[in-house]
Amino acid sequence: MKPLAELDARAVRGVLFDIDDTLTTDGKLTADAYAVLERLKRAGKALVPVTGRPAGWCDHIARMWPVDAVVGENGAFYFWHDAQAGRLCRRYQDSAAVRAARRAQLQAVANSILQAVPGCALAGDQAYREADLAIDYCEDVPALPLDAAERIAALMREAGLTAKVSSIHVNGWFGSYDKLSMCRTLCAERFGVDLDADNRAWVFVGDSPNDAPMFEFFERSVGVANVARFAAQLAAAPQFVTRAGAGAGFAELAAYLLKSA
Repeated sequence: MKPLAELDARAVRGVLFDIDDTLTTDGKLTADAYAVLERLKRAGKALVPVTGRPAGWCDHIARMWPVDAVVGENGAFYFWHDAQAGRLCRRYQDSAAVRAARRAQLQAVANSILQAVPGCALAGDQAYREADLAIDYCEDVPALPLDAAERIAALMREAGLTAKVSSIHVNGWFGSYDKLSMCRTLCAERFGVDLDADNRAWVFVGDSPNDAPMFEFFERSVGVANVARFAAQLAAAPQFVTRAGAGAGFAELAAYLLKSA
């Protein structure tokens, strides 16, 4: 991973970013991190959080934050607020009927994992999810080691789920989509952008293994410093890394992009 100073930030038009431990710090959205979102927006950058967090959170984010859209539940959907129509719009990977049927299957998988891995729990935000299962290994439970998170992911895969480890949860879902696939859909449908052709106009910043498809794809992918925690678990590492961690690292990147604009 190269230092941020080596990133060519000229002509960057948009920023895609993880939330937990990338934008937030110790579970909190700081004033500094939120302020740089507003500065980036005023500078004309397209802003899209790309998160494993649930539909309930994404409803709020799309309505309230200075962003153009939000990708949630690791690529299950994107939401955006249509200011002209005055309403929230939702675009899902799967139909409502498919999502409803799969939720019952996910509950059965959850029950087996909770019995097999002592100390884990359903994520506190599970009730607000529409398409995936989130197992908490260090957010609202005493922190488990990363090998416990990997064990949870392995059990999900044995049950036929796609599984990804984040900095706080292990997420599992039926289907082959991920953060990158829904970002491709979002950028094509909302911005008229082909990410393959326009890769260098976008920066992605994240911190954990579920960001690996984004780290691998984007030529200008950035890890905040705490990405080092997952060095051994990353299928692909970011191209660049900030000096600071979490929200301070995001603010560092934002300041660099604004200075280079």
